[in-house]
Amino acid sequence: MSAEIICIGTELLLGDIVNGNAQYLAKQLARLGIPHYYQTVVGDNIERIKQAIAIGTSRSQILIFTGGLGPTPDDLTCEAIASFFDTTLEERQEIIEDLHRKYSARGRVMASSNRKQALMPQGAEILYNPTGTAPGIIWQPRSGITILTFPGVTSEMHRMWEETAVPYLQNQGWGKTVIYSRMLKFWGVAESTLAEKVNPYLNLSNPTLATYAGKGEVKLRVSAKAENSELAEALINPVAQKIQNIAGLDYYGADKDTLASVIGVLLYQRGETLAVAESCTGGLVGKMLTDISGSSDYFWGSITAYDNRVKQELLGVTSQDLETLGAVSAVVAEKMSAGVRLRLGTTWGLSVTGIAGPSGESNSKPIGLVYIGLASSQGTISFENHFGASRDRTSIRYLSACTALDILRRELITTKY
Repeated sequence: MSAEIICIGTELLLGDIVNGNAQYLAKQLARLGIPHYYQTVVGDNIERIKQAIAIGTSRSQILIFTGGLGPTPDDLTCEAIASFFDTTLEERQEIIEDLHRKYSARGRVMASSNRKQALMPQGAEILYNPTGTAPGIIWQPRSGITILTFPGVTSEMHRMWEETAVPYLQNQGWGKTVIYSRMLKFWGVAESTLAEKVNPYLNLSNPTLATYAGKGEVKLRVSAKAENSELAEALINPVAQKIQNIAGLDYYGADKDTLASVIGVLLYQRGETLAVAESCTGGLVGKMLTDISGSSDYFWGSITAYDNRVKQELLGVTSQDLETLGAVSAVVAEKMSAGVRLRLGTTWGLSVTGIAGPSGESNSKPIGLVYIGLASSQGTISFENHFGASRDRTSIRYLSACTALDILRRELITTKY
């Protein structure tokens, strides 16, 4: 027994709108322990919607629709469903009355086109919309098939799902188990390398593991099915702990953790502070840090030193360093980190200088070359990174910022001074 999500709207196919509804519903189905193997996006075309229904009913028992419930001619969801199941549409007077009340409360008169929203397949139960004008349906057109429809407006769909659909599905015997997941996060390791390290755990049946690669980051989802989230967590915990032990410092957090939030916890626990000097990242490291609530407890500020005069006058980089080694060099990165630490009086100084492109490269210094400096009471150190000339400017800046934070994270974990 499984559910399938069918999202209606040509705007989704064109990429004009991000399909957040499918993501939301997928997570909600997991919470109810309802298996979900397929998602379909189909444009505003009645025949193609019917084709999607035909495929969906051949492999799933619950079809959940979003979109296509409005008053315009291209809103075709109910019409397509009724046509597929060879059922007529009937106007529901209670919906007409509800629409009149809503428009009257807003000081408006309902347009005649809104009557279309009162047309429902004969025999379908109305799924009322508390806030919008587009009601949905809950319907079992034949044995073993349940249809639920929701408007495409996200806020309306969320409330209708939580207040009506969830109780209905639970009353039908669904939701007796949950699928609970924890997302483990890693930095500085390739997906293939991590997969090899944790290979013995990749074939488990409950919990299950799956790896995902992103920009410089690898994620490993550990999912368990159980009667409740507590029992699911009990299945996940020992496996997650073994994976963390195998990964070592490459593991940095889980779920909503970010490199910046993890650093914040470490600095706060140690009673230490941080200042940042940035060149090629243009303030991105500082932004990541200040996106964390309470970061003023440990992050004292940053200097965005794009011009060499700023590097010299505020950070203590010498003209000789710049002339002989260039702004993108290990020495300059170290002096930037030491300079910002001294200027702002912090425990740690972190710096980034590099070539993000698309210009500024040379034979010896290609696009993607980035130096990261780290300063403490024990001195300074620099790290050379090559993020690749084929990457775009935004990606290089992002990788540079995250790598700088990861270097600091590893240092905070491994040092005791």
